[in-house]
Amino acid sequence: MLFGDEHVRRYEETDGEVGHEWKEGVPTLVLTTKGRKTGQERKFALIYQEVDGNPVIVASKGGAPNHPGWYFNLVETPEVGVQVKADKFTARARTAEGEERAKLWEKLAAVWPDYNEYAKKTDREIPVVVLERV
Repeated sequence: MLFGDEHVRRYEETDGEVGHEWKEGVPTLVLTTKGRKTGQERKFALIYQEVDGNPVIVASKGGAPNHPGWYFNLVETPEVGVQVKADKFTARARTAEGEERAKLWEKLAAVWPDYNEYAKKTDREIPVVVLERV
């Protein structure tokens, strides 16, 4: 099983042939953000589901008290890079709210049930992010 930078490297080298399916039935994409402090490109392999033609991701950070750094990056600069298998594109990230968030959460938790456990561990509302093609 791949993690972190190694996951991103293998995913990119193979156009997702290695790394897209992280665990059986759990697909991942590569998200590229602009670092809010450094301005440098930052890449992350994240679990996703496609909903209405757009990838959707969850900023869970395992239920930690704070959002992951990549979430703060895309809030500051919503234009991001996305790679799903060999498909590479620019997207605009937006945080889902209300009923939309609830519906998307259910779809993501069906693929990665640990999200429900993460939500119990933290007081923050874990963001659900839609990546809309530009």
